Amino acid sequence: MSRKIKDYFLISLKGIAMGAADVVPGVSGGTIAFISGIYEELLSSISNINLSLLKTLKNEGFKEAWKQLNGNFLLSLFLGIIVSFLSLAKVISWLLETHPILLWSFFFGLVLASIIYVAKQIEKWNVVSVLLLIATTIIAYVITTLPPLVSEDSSMPFIFLAGAIAICAMILPGISGSFILVLLGAYKPVLNALTNKDIPIIVVFMLGAITGLLSFSRVLKWLFANFKNFTLAALTGFIIGSLNKIWPWKKVLTYRTNSHGEKVPFNEESILPSSFDGDPQLMYAILLAAIGFGVILLLERLAVANKNH
Repeated sequence: MSRKIKDYFLISLKGIAMGAADVVPGVSGGTIAFISGIYEELLSSISNINLSLLKTLKNEGFKEAWKQLNGNFLLSLFLGIIVSFLSLAKVISWLLETHPILLWSFFFGLVLASIIYVAKQIEKWNVVSVLLLIATTIIAYVITTLPPLVSEDSSMPFIFLAGAIAICAMILPGISGSFILVLLGAYKPVLNALTNKDIPIIVVFMLGAITGLLSFSRVLKWLFANFKNFTLAALTGFIIGSLNKIWPWKKVLTYRTNSHGEKVPFNEESILPSSFDGDPQLMYAILLAAIGFGVILLLERLAVANKNH
C-alpha cells in the first residue's frame, strides 16, 4: 500500500500509544494495536521475517527485501514503541505511585470501550464463539488474581525468557505483557533497566522479545486467516477478563518489603469505590474513565471515515 510521510508519522504515534500501554501492568499494547486498526498488518509484517525474506535479500537486493518485510511500517511503529518505553517509563512509574486511581480509571474506560470495538468485528456468533468467549474470560480473570513472585531475578537467561513470554502477552489484546512480567518477578528489573539505561539487560530482554514475537505472531496470523471469528471471540474474552486487573479501586491483602526496606502492596483485590467514604478522586476517576471510553469511540469513527474515503 502507498503511504506518505504523514501516514508513517501516525503509525509512530500509534507505536508510542502501544508502548505507553505496555508499560502499565494491566493494559495490553495489543489492544491499542487492534483498536487503532494496525493489528493484522502488524502480525502479517512480523510473520514476513523468515527464510523467504533472506532469499529475497540475496537474490533481489535490500530494496525488494525491505518491501517484502513492509519495513517502513515496522520501522515507524517500533521507533514509536522504543521512544515510548525510554521516555514514558519514568512518567508512568510516577503516575502509578502518585495517582494510581486516576491512571487506572483512564485505562479502564479505554479497555472497556475496546471490548465493544473488538466484539463488533465478529461477523457471526455461534455456540463455539460464545464458549470461547466464556473460557478466555475465565482464564484471563484467573491470571489477574494470581499473586506475583516475591523474588526479582535479573540474571540474563531469566530476562531473555521473561522477554519471550511477555511479548506474547503484549501482542494479545487484553493480556498485559507488563503484568506477566510482574507475575514472573521481572517487571522491576526491566523497568529499572529502562529507567537507568542499563544497555545489557535491555538488549537481552529485546532479544528474548524478538524470539517470542517471531514465533507467536505466526500462530496468531494463522488463526486470523483460518478462524477469524473464533479468534476475535477469544480475544474479546481475554479483554473482558483483564478488566479485573485494571479496576482502579483495590484493597491490599498482603504487603511485602522491597529492596529499600519499604512496605509495598503484594496481593490486592478489587473493591467498589463506595468503600472509600467521601473519596475526592471519584468524580475525576469517572471523568477520566469517560475520556478513555471516548478516545476509543473517536478512533473507531476515524477508522470508519478512512475506510469510506
